[in-house]
Amino acid sequence: MMSHAVAKRKGREGLSPAKVEGVATVQENVKKHSVIGLINIHKLPAAQLQEMRLKLDGKAKIFTTKKAIFQHAIDGLNQKELKAMDEYLAKPHVQPAMIFSDMNPFSLFKFLEQNKSEAPAKAGDIAPKDILVKGGDTGMPPGPAIGTFSSAGLKAKVVGGKIHIMEDKIVTKYGEAIKPEIVNVLNMLSIKPMEIGLDMVAVYEGGLVYDKSVLRIDEAAFNASLAQAITAAINLSLNAGYITAQTAPLAIQKAYREARAVAVESGAYEKGVIEELLAKHAREFVALKAQVPQESVQAPPEGEQKEQVK
Repeated sequence: MMSHAVAKRKGREGLSPAKVEGVATVQENVKKHSVIGLINIHKLPAAQLQEMRLKLDGKAKIFTTKKAIFQHAIDGLNQKELKAMDEYLAKPHVQPAMIFSDMNPFSLFKFLEQNKSEAPAKAGDIAPKDILVKGGDTGMPPGPAIGTFSSAGLKAKVVGGKIHIMEDKIVTKYGEAIKPEIVNVLNMLSIKPMEIGLDMVAVYEGGLVYDKSVLRIDEAAFNASLAQAITAAINLSLNAGYITAQTAPLAIQKAYREARAVAVESGAYEKGVIEELLAKHAREFVALKAQVPQESVQAPPEGEQKEQVK
């Protein structure tokens, strides 16, 4: 039987010693960490990469090499789920680096996003998100700018001596190349759609590969949705009479309120509801008194009053 070492060497035929070392480094870190991320460092200046290495110290580490090294390393691990990363490596405009960490994938993605900075677009750049130009006053006087806006597919006209863009429009969708005429408009409007930083393309954890579109979440909307789901679950539990450790205090409060309401409604003079019963009767008396005409309530004649006194 072929030994593991021989099989390993045969699987890496044609690789230089440096590449073999690179494959081994990737595989070692994959086994050592629970989260393996693929980041795109295309057009990322070396200074920014070094800065991010320092910021990530103690949280994660970055390993840069060629696509082929990553592919050899992933294929050699024989993990079916991890091989799904290959499709991201094959994408154009992706200059890959790997990031190894034990952070929650969403927390890691959020950290990388928060440490990005804005930059103006160049023709041919790939839009990192939908690029929106909002309608409104541009502050520009009438002139050639109207033609520039029109060439980018924007409706513009002069209103009150200034050029106005008449409606919001997405001029470039996420993942598309930014055209030169769009770049002109973005520069005129001081819109900086590009992001300088580590772009997380995908991340692997626990047998699952998460695309960046999954990792990018609206936290406010997520928290609101979660709160709504929790409230609905609690209401369902209480109404169905299904008691859990979380709903037991609420169920006791609900039962107490309902029992108290029954006692008051039935007129049961029990401790704890007497005051409320008296208050209820007082309210009923006041309401009844208000319905009796005042003229129908007459004092007895003076003589009758004296006789009653005797």
